[in-house]
Amino acid sequence: MNVVWWVAGAMLLAAALITTVRVLIGPNTLDRLVALDTLIAVAMCGLGLWVAVSLDSTVAASIVALTLLSFVGSVSIARFRVRDDEVRRDDL
Repeated sequence: MNVVWWVAGAMLLAAALITTVRVLIGPNTLDRLVALDTLIAVAMCGLGLWVAVSLDSTVAASIVALTLLSFVGSVSIARFRVRDDEVRRDDL
């Protein structure tokens, strides 16, 4: 059973690395927003894996907190974001 935990952890680590690359080189802000949501989802999965491995459910509250944080952050960014093509060179 330990092999399953290690494989799941390695896959989550690979997903986090790939998502971090997308955050860094995303062509526009919406790509970065989706990548950040994915990164938070991977973090929640990692915490869920930790709960399953350690059989300690005290971390489960942080999964709920991350879920709420991700939702509120996504909605607020989608609401108040400025389009990439509307940014003037004067503002930079």
